[in-house]
Amino acid sequence: MEFDIEVDARGLNCPLPILRAKKALASMQSGQVLHILTTDPSSVRDFQAFAKQTGNECLEQSEGEGEYSIYLKRR
Repeated sequence: MEFDIEVDARGLNCPLPILRAKKALASMQSGQVLHILTTDPSSVRDFQAFAKQTGNECLEQSEGEGEYSIYLKRR
């Protein structure tokens, strides 16, 4: 999937991946896509709740080899 900004939050635990994503989203324009890489298993659930709470759209989530890839579309 194409994205505009990538946040590498691998090795960080909650709430740091969310905080890094929030900071990146603040600098983005509506409709742009943020790609987050994380190793925290709870991030999948956390980002679903974050997207719902903030109105941003969770486009895709995937897991491979202990890494999680999340795509959020800026509202």
